[in-house]
Amino acid sequence: MCATLLLNIEIASIRSTRILKQGGQSHDLFTIFLERPVDNSQGRPELDGILHSWVFSSGMLRFWQSSSLYWCRPEGKGKSMKTDLEIARAHDLEPIQEVAERFGLKRDELSLYGPYKAKINASVGKRLAGAARGKYIGVTAVTPTPLGEGKTVTTIGLGLALNKIGKNTITTIRQPSMGPVFGIKGGAAGGGHSQVVPMEDFNLHLTGDMHAVGAAHNLLAAWTDTSILLKNPFNLNPERVTYRRVVDINDRALRQIEIGLGGKKNGVPRITGFDITPASEVMACLGLSKDIFDLRGRLGRMVVGEDKAGEPVTAETMECAGAMAAIMKEAVNPTVMQTTEGTLTFIHAGPFANIAYGNSSVVADQIATRLADYTVTESGFGADMGFEKLCNIKCRASGITPDAIVLVVTIRALKAHCDRFKIRAGKPLDPALFEKDIPAINDGLPNLKKHIDNVRLHGLPVVVAINHFSTDLPEEIEYVQKKALEFGARAAEISKMHADGGAGGEALAHAVVSAAESGASFKHLYDLDSSIEEKIITLATQVYGAADIELSDEAKRSADQYTSWGYGNLPICMAKTHLSLSHDAKLKGAPTGYTFPIRDIRLAAGAGFLYPLAGDMMLMPGLGSKPALRQIDIDENGEITGLF
Repeated sequence: MCATLLLNIEIASIRSTRILKQGGQSHDLFTIFLERPVDNSQGRPELDGILHSWVFSSGMLRFWQSSSLYWCRPEGKGKSMKTDLEIARAHDLEPIQEVAERFGLKRDELSLYGPYKAKINASVGKRLAGAARGKYIGVTAVTPTPLGEGKTVTTIGLGLALNKIGKNTITTIRQPSMGPVFGIKGGAAGGGHSQVVPMEDFNLHLTGDMHAVGAAHNLLAAWTDTSILLKNPFNLNPERVTYRRVVDINDRALRQIEIGLGGKKNGVPRITGFDITPASEVMACLGLSKDIFDLRGRLGRMVVGEDKAGEPVTAETMECAGAMAAIMKEAVNPTVMQTTEGTLTFIHAGPFANIAYGNSSVVADQIATRLADYTVTESGFGADMGFEKLCNIKCRASGITPDAIVLVVTIRALKAHCDRFKIRAGKPLDPALFEKDIPAINDGLPNLKKHIDNVRLHGLPVVVAINHFSTDLPEEIEYVQKKALEFGARAAEISKMHADGGAGGEALAHAVVSAAESGASFKHLYDLDSSIEEKIITLATQVYGAADIELSDEAKRSADQYTSWGYGNLPICMAKTHLSLSHDAKLKGAPTGYTFPIRDIRLAAGAGFLYPLAGDMMLMPGLGSKPALRQIDIDENGEITGLF
């Protein structure tokens, strides 16, 4: 799609999606991004319009930037950029066997799922057992806005950039949930010229691991309720069953449900609910297992509730763990795909970081670090979430510790943390976000400083990556770079990897190599022998900035019970909002002096952690009024459209 503007407006990119079949007619949805916002302070009528009327009709094209609607005629030529999906499809894909061979895998170690994705036989780890480990680099971020700050783009792009400067590099990332894909956030393949391809395969189904997790999880749930109905051989107390069901869709209506209705043949009525599949303990077991036998043991240790004597009842006791492991037999093997520059990416496990441990699998890291000079892995959300769980949960399971950490930040995120701008997913951005505003950045910088501190608490060198947007002003970037170094970062580099692929991250790659070679002094934040309450206090005060914690009566009861059952020495996997360092998404920047509330604590004995529920944190997201699913369709050629 090309356009000549009636006004002097420079277009950075144009995205087109065919949608909204009305009366048999398709409409084209255009989103146009400008190099700079348009000044309409004079109230020019030709710049007025209605937000979100992104349809081509009546010979005019309506397009949006910031919180205003601007107009241009769809004729002539203009500067445009392909969508993420178009970039992915334009990439000349190689057979995945050839990509894998370049990175040290053998063809007979792959099980193909079509020409461009494959499962790795996890037994390859035995062949590589004696190989030296390469450097292990983690990617995290400041507290993100609801739009995300480009952490996956940075993770994929850094792998491209490190390969570009001669460091053989593999990336390990999580499988995306279809909940966000069809919700607001969209896919998780990266973006622009730094993404995993084919991105449709990546975001939809992949090789079926997510479905296997859901099936194994729900099999145990079905057997739990059936066994209660049929003579209750395991003496389960129906009122103390804690095991819920899962589904990989954002479905708020399933958060709390009553089952077993309609008569005795349908089960024993009780209140329960659904969580989203990435929050499943089976998913955590998959991600933290070293092999199928470790996974089998973890599944057996999963607790579904209490018996009538008040003792835990496990999947092993219920003789269900073996069947669950059978369902998961292939899921334990990582999937491999390629990037837009032909590098190798491992995709395995998909736990969310705000309600689970938020990292890809131990198996993927074990193999990748033996194959590559550098392995780049992503942790979900900010350094208070996925990164902290990487260090205190995943690293304990894998024995692999980071050599350096990349902390992603954006100018808009720092401005948002001054708490004068509201950023809402699916809503237009405030035009003031694109204006020079050093005071707003300065007010938001405590969030950056706190996340740098959180990384350094674990003894790791940190490199700040400023994910660049075309609206960023040079003086604002220079100011953030200066302050990041003052806060203790080893370097602060601009990342243009969305627009330029690996070439846009070479300076960042060199800084990461320098940091990784500087020598880390990794340490866990707490001892496992500390009490449950002491571990929660450590996280709340040292990582989140709280002055104290408050345990509800239910949380105290749970902590005492788990300790009496012998689970008091497990690490903590905090379930809290990702939109604040605190428990409250409304508290921006780096809040201090507040009390961090825990309303309950749940047990994931198979995964090997306890997860406290902070504030009103929910384990099942919901769809909004304008979810991404409304844009996704199949065109006349049978191709997917609207996926981003």
